[in-house]
Amino acid sequence: MKANHLESSLEVNFLSKIKALVALMKLRLSSLVVLSAFFGYFMAKGDLSSWNLCHLLLGGLLITGSSNGFNQLLEVNTDLLMKRTINRPLPSKVLSNLEAILFSSIIGFVGLWLLYLVNYKSLILGLFSMITYVLIYTPLKKKSSIAVFIGAIPGSIPPLLGYVAVTNKFGLEPGILFMLQFFWQFPHFWALAWKLDEDYKKAGFRLLPNMEKNKKSAFQIMLYSAFLIPASMLPWAAEMTGSLSMFLAIFLSLIMYTPSIRLYFTLEDKYASQIMYFSFAYLPIIFTFYCFDLL
Repeated sequence: MKANHLESSLEVNFLSKIKALVALMKLRLSSLVVLSAFFGYFMAKGDLSSWNLCHLLLGGLLITGSSNGFNQLLEVNTDLLMKRTINRPLPSKVLSNLEAILFSSIIGFVGLWLLYLVNYKSLILGLFSMITYVLIYTPLKKKSSIAVFIGAIPGSIPPLLGYVAVTNKFGLEPGILFMLQFFWQFPHFWALAWKLDEDYKKAGFRLLPNMEKNKKSAFQIMLYSAFLIPASMLPWAAEMTGSLSMFLAIFLSLIMYTPSIRLYFTLEDKYASQIMYFSFAYLPIIFTFYCFDLL
């Protein structure tokens, strides 16, 4: 009887560890990164039956998961202060710091090795993304709102990485995909920071452009949402896609822009929520428009 109880406890503990390791990777966020990399690969007319695509997607997933793990290691004391993060694997003690370090290191090295199998420029992009996110963006979040600008750089690399995985060179086309995702990051991050302002203040995070939920911060959100309209036209201007996807992209960008105007005039949280939810759907939809235009 005792043996069965011990075996059951070990099984539950093992499953809880696995769930915690998956949570450490933030798979929902990592999946968005992988999806953007796939769209970049597709737009570069990469071979969908190639092993390179598998290496790219799995490698991208692992280095993103590794970056998220190291991010949580550096912020474990901060996560204890916020309602939204107190139940994460490290603050809740489901995982030890050593377990998180070992896991994040292993999947990070494997992810970088997989990108190296694609080409060395993909490896460089993956390594640069990890270093920027973990060693610069993460500690900067408590010091200055410039952290959002820094964080937008590694956050914009996935479609660039996907394109370079096919072409093995940098240029205008992958740069345009980078710029589109770069401008998207600001309304996305700032809308999230607006919604979580009270929680973020407990942790000492300074992520809103004017530090406070006020007209100046709302204006910045509205301005960068507006930037998405011309940014969404760049693939058409560079003759990467056709006119149909351009018009659809403009329409989608206007939908994203609308709640930012309302936020500016009202300062109501519900419009920040709308921006945040629209932003999650924006990238997959707009990249789908571009890809279908190539078929």
